[in-house]
Amino acid sequence: MAETIEKSEKLTEREEVEEGEEEPSFEKLGVDPRLTRALLKKGIQKPTPIQSVAIPLVLEGKDVVARAKTGSGKTFAYLVPLLQKLFVDTGARTKLAPSAFVLVPTRELCQQVYAEVLSLIELCRVQLKAVQLTSSMSASELRNALAGPPDILISTPACIPKCMSVGVLQSASINGSLEILVLDEADLLLSYGYEEDIKALTPHIPKHCQCLLMSATSSADVEKLKKLILHNPFILTLPEVGDVKDDIIPKNVQQFWISCSYRDKSLYILSLLKLELVQKKVLIFTNTIDMGFRLRLFLEKFGIKSAVLNAELPQNSRLHILEEFNAGLFDYLIATDDSESKEKEEANIESNNKQKKFRKHAKQKLDSEFGVVRGIDFKNVYTVINFEMPQSPAGYVHRIGRTGRAFNTGASVSLVCPEDEDVFEEIKFFLGDEGNKDENLIAPFPLLTKNAVESLRYRAEDVAKSVTKIAVRESRAQDLRNEILNSEKLKAHFEANPGDLDLLKHDKVLSKKPPAPHLRDVPEYLVDATTREASKVVKLARAAMGNTNAPRQNGSKKRFRRNKDPLKTFSAEGHKKGRKGGMKRESNGNDNNKNKKKKTT
Repeated sequence: MAETIEKSEKLTEREEVEEGEEEPSFEKLGVDPRLTRALLKKGIQKPTPIQSVAIPLVLEGKDVVARAKTGSGKTFAYLVPLLQKLFVDTGARTKLAPSAFVLVPTRELCQQVYAEVLSLIELCRVQLKAVQLTSSMSASELRNALAGPPDILISTPACIPKCMSVGVLQSASINGSLEILVLDEADLLLSYGYEEDIKALTPHIPKHCQCLLMSATSSADVEKLKKLILHNPFILTLPEVGDVKDDIIPKNVQQFWISCSYRDKSLYILSLLKLELVQKKVLIFTNTIDMGFRLRLFLEKFGIKSAVLNAELPQNSRLHILEEFNAGLFDYLIATDDSESKEKEEANIESNNKQKKFRKHAKQKLDSEFGVVRGIDFKNVYTVINFEMPQSPAGYVHRIGRTGRAFNTGASVSLVCPEDEDVFEEIKFFLGDEGNKDENLIAPFPLLTKNAVESLRYRAEDVAKSVTKIAVRESRAQDLRNEILNSEKLKAHFEANPGDLDLLKHDKVLSKKPPAPHLRDVPEYLVDATTREASKVVKLARAAMGNTNAPRQNGSKKRFRRNKDPLKTFSAEGHKKGRKGGMKRESNGNDNNKNKKKKTT
């Protein structure tokens, strides 16, 4: 992968030096030794391509627009030089406002960036203070957070105008103190509705302030932000070697698609998961919250536990769901990408409509600062499944960016129905798959046969009839009540006893009736030989990658039963049901034999 720098001035000398270097290092980039040691402690030994180009430019004080795919290291590309510049400027500072603003589109990304900043500051052992703000904070909470003031402020753009309106931040203070402004995930800031907030901040940004824009894709919104805030910036891109098209989806991510009707999507995802044809952990995307709960209830009937993640849940619950998923406590997470739906807008309009206050069952207001597609650090996600297709190529890129992070392997499977064909063609054209017969970037999924799907059709259609609108509505309300209770009433307890968080599970069964035992396992006679071999290949690959977290025990039990001699099934089952009893009977038998020997002697 090569780096290109698009600017009016030619930087040929810098490029020649970089091409001649065998291996880039943070020391050669001029990074402070304290930061280099901190990065080593975090397991980061060498810079990524975007870091190799961006860090020297930021240290020189240049404005930078960096565009690179998700997982390429853009966060450290601006955090490392930002902190280093603050290291130099810590002495005898009399500032009335933070020196650096980091603006992000979602609370989850805000939390992630804040955690990385605190980690680096702690490892470097420097006297720097960072705070994160949310738009739900009161004026007194904002005033307490900004007392000092801190060196780094991390928040969504909506917090800055609020701080100025309540008098916590003054225009003159920002103009005299702000040195670095970072807009992370810049291509999402305007689409999340922060355009007015950014425009309100723009007049208060001093001319000497260094501005950085980080983005995964190029769009009209990024161009608008460049004209609004930046002046004569360096534009960094990461194109594929020997090709004009950008490497939008990394080569270590395999992309597949399955053609099916909209009605059969549940049948196909059941086949993928129940026949174990995809690697775990699996992140499943839907476009609406109701569809997320419908899918969860459907999978529950077959003994497949999953959790849902959406903007309706309290923030504490969302963060804990992510922690459990990243820790491997469950393998399937159904995430609602409501940037692809209008539920958020409808809920906000309904909550602001005074004429509808008399409604008893008003919708829960969705968190406008929540975004599941970008800014959330999903760890070790091997497979992304688009149960419902995104409505734009950019949405597809953002979803697939949840896997294959940090050069790990990954895969994506998209269920494409006739209604999705137009957007699917747009996605293929955007990725450069149009007219390339020799190389299909999105290939048909090869492991699932028609016979395997049809063998599960009767069961799937029968169960799907029981997942009604009323059942979805009741389960959604029940889950929300449970999460609000967990978030509010137990917050203080979990702060005092963080170990008890493991007892709070988010993949509990929502159905009123327990799943039928005969639906938990797929009988051998329903699985054709081709699918059985494909499942074995996936299991072997999982074992080779060491991906045997939570489901190891269940999988070992299944393999144990299959490997047993069929003639010994009765003894095996009896041993399983009364393992302790069997052991006692054996010991009793041994004692009787010993007693007989004693009597004979």
